[in-house]
Amino acid sequence: MADIMMPQLGETVTDGTITRWFKQVGDEVALDEALFEISTDKVDTEVPSPVAGVLAEILANEGDLVEVGQVLARVGEAGDVPSAEQPAEPVQEVAAPPSAPEPSSEVAAPPAAEPVQEVVEPPAAPEPPAAPEPPPEAVETTSEPEEPKAAGTFRAAGIVLSPVVRRLISENNLDPSTLTGTGLGGRITRADVEQAIRTRAAAEAPAEAPASTEAPAAAEAPAEPPPADGDEPRRSRRARRSAVPAVVVSSGDSVVPLNNIRRRTAEHMVMSKQTSPHVLTAIEVDYEGVEKVRRAAKQAWKAEEGFSLTYLPFIARAVIDALRDYPHLNASFGGDELVVHAGVNLAVAVDIDFQGLLAPVIHGAEGKRLRQIARDIVDLANRARSRKLGPDDLAGGTFTLTNAGQYGTMMQFPIINQPQVAILSTDGVSRKPVVVTDNYGNESIAIHSMGVLAMAWDHRAFDGAYAAAFLHRTKEIIETRDWEAEIR
Repeated sequence: MADIMMPQLGETVTDGTITRWFKQVGDEVALDEALFEISTDKVDTEVPSPVAGVLAEILANEGDLVEVGQVLARVGEAGDVPSAEQPAEPVQEVAAPPSAPEPSSEVAAPPAAEPVQEVVEPPAAPEPPAAPEPPPEAVETTSEPEEPKAAGTFRAAGIVLSPVVRRLISENNLDPSTLTGTGLGGRITRADVEQAIRTRAAAEAPAEAPASTEAPAAAEAPAEPPPADGDEPRRSRRARRSAVPAVVVSSGDSVVPLNNIRRRTAEHMVMSKQTSPHVLTAIEVDYEGVEKVRRAAKQAWKAEEGFSLTYLPFIARAVIDALRDYPHLNASFGGDELVVHAGVNLAVAVDIDFQGLLAPVIHGAEGKRLRQIARDIVDLANRARSRKLGPDDLAGGTFTLTNAGQYGTMMQFPIINQPQVAILSTDGVSRKPVVVTDNYGNESIAIHSMGVLAMAWDHRAFDGAYAAAFLHRTKEIIETRDWEAEIR
């Protein structure tokens, strides 16, 4: 019997959510055949079976959050699959009553003594006859908090719940029959329960608001210790600023649950803002030299490569070279030290149909020219949108590009992709009048393709002068390089 464990899907991944089982107990599984799908903060991916055999047991259900190294299933031979004709619990219930009155049998069979004692005690209750009222109360108090009964009720009603989901439902006093499952076959997932909790909290918030404005509240105010030095008003203002107001769901509003990628993206963005002191530095770039090469080569490029030649690979190529001159931007912040990376692993943020962001990585980008960089960008973007990225495609990034320019943005302030120290936004390029100077120093007005590069950087790693110098070097490369020779 072989254990199937949650694999390590990337350097920083510690857990994931099982979104789908492709096999059921009793199904044959081939070596490297997709066994289940896992969703992590990095990627949604199918996990192949490391062994061949028959799926004998599934230990983690769809919707369960599982940790790296946790046993999820077992694969063995056909004879290892447990038979459905072995009901263990009903045997215990039938065997307990008849063995209760015979003390000698209890001694002869010690294993049966504990179950008999548990079953006999509640109905025997020798004291309740003297007091008629306590027995019903005792029965009620013992039956309410009993989790195994609740689990049995769910099964009797045909509702199959994972341990995590069952615990959330029990802790928040929810009725599972009122929940709508979005999992496979309509199964209730953890996300469904969490959404129900949020919806209920939002619905209860308006009802609590009027109560706080009633007259008794004013009478209770003096109970708080009076401020002696004027600090209390300041503390009250801080409390009001830090309190998150409850969301009021009105008639006609739509409550849209966050999918896993959106939820993980949100968590990572908040964590990044709390971790790094973000600073924005931007510079305007003249893309006229790039535009002339693009315009002349676009038809031949499209015929040879099968995709359009955009500004992004030109910018990426310039950034990679500029990082060689300013290596502290190609770094990660770890504790109280800066890890400066020898190679450039360029991450490129990809939008997943407005549902979240992934940042697949071009490994070893410092050794690639423009044409190969362009191919890698297109390949990673296509595989990200079709959910075909592997864990290695998302690991090890040292600097990130995010491309909002396709929508004509002027400038955006991106959030750093931790633990990196900088991220560069490539914003829209448009035709504008600019002042140009010829070789003799004469100035004139011309129409050029202009755009802004905006970089968010971590002020713990370096200062503004270093960030500005890097952007100036990137601008210089874009404006002066012989790009025609580069794309040949």
